[in-house]
This record gives sequence, C-alpha cells and structure tokens, in this order.
Amino acid sequence: MQKLTRRYFFLGTAAATLPARPKSTKSAANKVVLALIGAGGRGDDLAQKLQRVENVEFKYVCEVNDENGANTIRHLESVTGRRPKRVLDMRHTFDDPDVDGVVITTPEHWHALASVWACQAGKDAYVEKCISLTIWEGRKMIEAARKYKRVVQCGTQNRSAPYTTSAKEYIASGQLGKVLQVKVFNLLPPTGDWAPLEPLQDRAVPAGLDWDAFLGPAPNKPYNPNRIAHWEAYWDYGGGALSSDASHQLDQVRMVLGDPPHPRTIYAVGGRFSANDGREAPDTQVITYNYDDFVMTCESGTFSPYLKKFPNAVRQGDIWPTWNHHSTRVEIYGTKQIMFLGRHGAGWQAMEEDGKVVAEDAGRHPDKWHQPNFIDSIRTRSMPNSDIEQGHYSSCVVHLGNLAYRAGNEHLVFDGKKERFDNNDWANNHLKPAYRKHYRVPEQV
Repeated sequence: MQKLTRRYFFLGTAAATLPARPKSTKSAANKVVLALIGAGGRGDDLAQKLQRVENVEFKYVCEVNDENGANTIRHLESVTGRRPKRVLDMRHTFDDPDVDGVVITTPEHWHALASVWACQAGKDAYVEKCISLTIWEGRKMIEAARKYKRVVQCGTQNRSAPYTTSAKEYIASGQLGKVLQVKVFNLLPPTGDWAPLEPLQDRAVPAGLDWDAFLGPAPNKPYNPNRIAHWEAYWDYGGGALSSDASHQLDQVRMVLGDPPHPRTIYAVGGRFSANDGREAPDTQVITYNYDDFVMTCESGTFSPYLKKFPNAVRQGDIWPTWNHHSTRVEIYGTKQIMFLGRHGAGWQAMEEDGKVVAEDAGRHPDKWHQPNFIDSIRTRSMPNSDIEQGHYSSCVVHLGNLAYRAGNEHLVFDGKKERFDNNDWANNHLKPAYRKHYRVPEQV
C-alpha cells in the first residue's frame, strides 16, 4: 500500500498555493485588525479561532441581535483582555482606516453585498460558505475583489487541508484511472438545525433584534422566529442543506478533480417528504450534474438518523471510518480504482477489488491552516487558498442544483461562459435577487 508522509502532504500544499506575489505591505509582526460581521454560532467560533492567530485583533463586532453580539464580545474579551466595539451597521467598520479586513458570517443573503462593500472600502474579506445566494452575485464578488485588489478568502476550509492536496495529486497521477463518475453524499440526521420545526405564527419583533437589518437585501416580510433561527431553510436567506453542508463536499471534490468549470446540464428531483414543517428547502434531494467527461450526483437530505458526520476521532487521528455509514462522504470512481474522500479532516483511501486499500492519507481538520492563511494573505498580499473565484464556481454547483429543483424538477441546460440557462426563463429570472432599496449589489461594482 502506498503510504504518503506528512512532509509530502505539507510540501504539496505549499506548492499549490504560492502564486506570484506582489510586494508585501505587512510583515508578520504587524497587527491585523478585523471586524466581525455576524455573530451567530459560526461567527462566534470563527472569531475566536482568528483571535488566537498571532497579532490579530477584533476591533468591532457587528450584529443585529443584542444577545449574540454581547456573547461574542465577552468571548473575545476573555481571550485578549480587549473589548471589541459593538455596532449595528457594518458600514461603520468599513469607514475605519484601522480595519484591515472583515469576517462575514451573516446568513447567505448578506454575503455578496457585505463583500462588495468591503472591497469598495479597501478591506480584505473572509466570507463564509455558501459565498453567495445566487449565481449573479458570485460573479459580482469576483469583479469587486479583482477591481479593488482585495484578498477574499472563502470559508471552504478543505482547500487548506494537506490531505485534500494529496488526493488531488493522487488523482492527477493517473493511478485512479480516468474519473467517470462521482457521488457526493450529504445525508444528515434530523437533529439540531434539521430537527422537525414547530410551525410558528408571525409576531412582533422582539426587543434586542433589528429585524430590518437582518432582512437587508431580502424581501420585506413579517418577523417569524423560524425565519431567523432556521434561516438556511428559506430561499430568501439560504439554500437549505445543499448550501449549508453539501457545499463543503462539492467544493472539495472540485478541487481534487482539478477545478472543472460549470456543468453543462443539471437535473434534480426531490421534495419535503419527511417533515412538512414550513421549511421551503427540500428534505430529500438528488441532483445529477453532467460535465464534459464525467457525471456527478449529489444526494442530500435531512431524514437519516442512522448516518452521522465523521467523528472527531477520525478527523483528528489516524482512524479510518466505515465509509458507507457516514453522511458526508464522497466516492470517486475511476477506471482503475475507487477513492473514498472525507471532509474536514476525515482523509481519503484508494481501493481496488475486494476493498484492498492501495493508498491513503489520514487527514487533520483544516481550520488550523485555513484561518491563519487568511491572515497571512492579508500581510503578504498573496492569493488565499480558497480564493473567491473558485468559491464562486463551487457555490454555483449549489445554486444550479437548487434552481433545477425549484424550477419543478427540471432538466436545465447551462451556458457556463454566459452563466445563463439555454432553456428556462424562470431559472434565468432567479440568477439575481430582487433586492430591496438601499441594499442592492450594483451592476458596476
């Protein structure tokens, strides 16, 4: 069996992420000042990770919910002894010349506008997945990053994992054979964020929440607790389980396959079959993506209690999972071998007939490389590991699957160069959100 070494992985990653670099403007000793935009669970966790990178300071926490903002400020202060300032309007952080970059962990409907505003203000940005709500938005984010020469790192941290690079190199070596079929799984248990909801009536906005600021670019609708607590399940704010979870696997598989461009055709079926609880995103979804020389499917759902995400013992150790028992695995079928690939440190194994393992790499969770890579890119002006351009292409895989489903389980034909559909006016009309006044991503960024 081919056993790859940690040194080999690390060198492979470095070689893949060192583009031609402009002259550095900040040394490693320079403080990097950040603002957090969105202090929910992921924002709080990510800010604490970034705060622990050497010589990083959060000057602001921008959050529409008083409780979330206070919690994150308290957590950051406990790490450094410094208390960030709380603001409601993110534009205050853009106006401060001390701020080098912003960390955007809002719901997805805010990602594009916050990123464009940041770039226009001369700030670098870390934007969580899914990086956009629609295909048009992602293209505008690329244009803004390039026009204003900004670092925009996406929250798809598998691109910083050394084992993802080693998987890419193994496939490129030809040992797997020609890849003809890929199966992406995102079959989640109906617990936590995906537990069945109790339908709730619209009601008055509670004290301590700026509902208008939460809505931002989204349509003006009455306050409902489910819309803010489970925003990812409503099309105005997110893309369901495909966006919140499968986006990681879809981005990772694009990387290991050499970052293919858009698929040509997309077909989707699914629905809310398990729990008719008011959510708009499906709880069962199967999508087929037809690329030039291979086919990829994605099976996504939130109904399977017998499937679990990879445990920490696998993500942080040399322990191999029973692949078919895990909900977020990827299967890559070549003409010679099959590769099982796990996200967030779960590693990969290549197998031949009868399950014989011929090569493997037990990974480690990539956060320890990914967040520091953003800070390093700010200081050196280098391309980040998960740049906005590939973040856009991977997010489009999510958007294409959801549009095919929402169009009525249609078979869509997509022109990747124009980023428009050849055969569906409804889908073309949903390439760009219908923004509210004062919250619009401009045509010319």
